[in-house]
Amino acid sequence: MASIELRGVRKSFGTVEVIKGIDLSIAHGEFCVFVGPSGCGKSTLLRMISGLEDISGGEIAIGGDVVNRIPAADRGLAMVFQSYALYPHMTVRQNLSFGLENINTPKAEIASKVDQVAKMLQIDPLLDRRPKDLSGGQRQRVAIGRAVVREPRVFLFDEPLSNLDAELRVDMRGEIASLHRRLENTMIYVTHDQVEAMTMADKIAVLRLGELEQFGRPLDLYNNPRNLFVAGFIGSPKMNFITGTVDGADRTRMHLDGGEVLHLPATGFRQVAGEKVTLGVRPNHLKASEDGAMTVKVRSVEQLGGESYVYGHTASGAPITVHSPGQTRISLGDTIRVGAPEGEIHLFDSDTGLTLRES
Repeated sequence: MASIELRGVRKSFGTVEVIKGIDLSIAHGEFCVFVGPSGCGKSTLLRMISGLEDISGGEIAIGGDVVNRIPAADRGLAMVFQSYALYPHMTVRQNLSFGLENINTPKAEIASKVDQVAKMLQIDPLLDRRPKDLSGGQRQRVAIGRAVVREPRVFLFDEPLSNLDAELRVDMRGEIASLHRRLENTMIYVTHDQVEAMTMADKIAVLRLGELEQFGRPLDLYNNPRNLFVAGFIGSPKMNFITGTVDGADRTRMHLDGGEVLHLPATGFRQVAGEKVTLGVRPNHLKASEDGAMTVKVRSVEQLGGESYVYGHTASGAPITVHSPGQTRISLGDTIRVGAPEGEIHLFDSDTGLTLRES
């Protein structure tokens, strides 16, 4: 069983602590995505799991065995890098075979495994080519195939699609997800792209400045973010944030900083009468209507045919995005009113950033 446990894992470079005591449990067969902005520590954490980076504190266990002092080559893992890391002087077949040859696998078995993996990844016509003769997507398939052929306990992916164009990234996302379903291995995937995280993961770990902000299923993070950072990072386009103060006498009324009044749900949130709060609402939950609570000055409109995005500012100057299916007649310079269903509103403490939703 290739479950992974991180217990108080830390990493320091000199006096700088970049991983600050992370606890995390990844079950056997799960597809877990580490996501966060650049510099949050996600690639460092992946390298620590792989054994390519020493840990400064805590424990890493794979399949129940603590591996802190076990070399990378003996952990039963396979890593796919952003740079592909293919041997340029070798053919595709030789790249796929190399790892197996190093552990003295019989030649007949190597040939069988290479052929099987090449067909699975649809690179069998490329076996006699060298990396310079391949496209970016083909090179990435070879890099993945080199990992698959070793039959590891765990696959580690370090931003493997970042060098590909947008259309190919979508195709490769689907191929990696399909590979996971076929192999049923544990996989950990690092990305800064939250769309990749949402579409591929069984579980997402959101990291910021070396700390774990939230860990859970994609829709749990989307629907119930525990703080402002997660709410703003998970979801595309990002959640809108508007500040104001809850009425001291009636906590179902929020006085926005621009002077407008918004009605809040009567239940579902902790008592915050008279306190400064941040309201969050996703672009697809905002609706333009004459009785909407907020005034928005439109500064740009994107018409994509099947959907539309309206960008503007509220009365307080806060940026706001409205998404709607289909096409819109709203134009640059218009002033519109928008509102959101009470059930789609999020509230956060403006000081701590933590959600005010009752658990």
